[in-house]
Amino acid sequence: LLALAVALKHYLMAWRDVAGAGRPGAERAENPRRPVAGNPFSGLMRVLGSSYLLGIAAFVLLLTTASTFLYFEQARLVAGLFPDRAEQVRVFGAIDFVVQAGALLSQLFITGHIAQRLGVRVLLAVVPGLVCLGFIGLALAPTFAVLAAVMIVRRIGEYAFVRPGREMLFAPLDAESKYKAKNFIDTVVYRGGDALSGWAKALLDMLGQGTLLIALVGAGCTAVWGALGWYLGSRADRQASRQEAQ
Repeated sequence: LLALAVALKHYLMAWRDVAGAGRPGAERAENPRRPVAGNPFSGLMRVLGSSYLLGIAAFVLLLTTASTFLYFEQARLVAGLFPDRAEQVRVFGAIDFVVQAGALLSQLFITGHIAQRLGVRVLLAVVPGLVCLGFIGLALAPTFAVLAAVMIVRRIGEYAFVRPGREMLFAPLDAESKYKAKNFIDTVVYRGGDALSGWAKALLDMLGQGTLLIALVGAGCTAVWGALGWYLGSRADRQASRQEAQ
């Protein structure tokens, strides 16, 4: 599979060189093999110097916060309900099967239609909205069934809607922002968000309020996450509309 991916990479790069990745009206680069300009710190500087890129970085931080809170709660509830290791494997296997099947079907039949008809803003806002409702449900009924449902919705939504929407946010940007700032956000910001949200979860656990406090904080974070996704997606949709008009 990795060898096939390498072969497809060469085909895609040749297509990009000729037709600008197939975008309507795209011009062929004068020197498509030229390295992207900048230095090892270009990604960081681009993010710090752009409110748009800072918004994307904040969007990723909120995404990792919601994910980390849910993963830690899942681990705690599964350990309590299913002490047998083999039973835990079966539970996680069932959840993963539902997630992968749902994500594949959504990517094939739903994602493109939503992006074309409703815009990137819906791709980026619908999943945080559903997860926010899930956190509220978890606060009212802190059971494994509710948590599993929220986890499934979040993971399918991230693979099928949020991740494609995030990629679309970078489409209108210049090469240095698209390839260096994006790499900084996808590595430093994403993994840093994992660490920070893990420490925040540990701090909340020290307060001794259990799932209720985690769920309420998670609901607040996902509400902000959804609002930010709608804002960023709306900017991307307006930019795409202007390009189509031109």
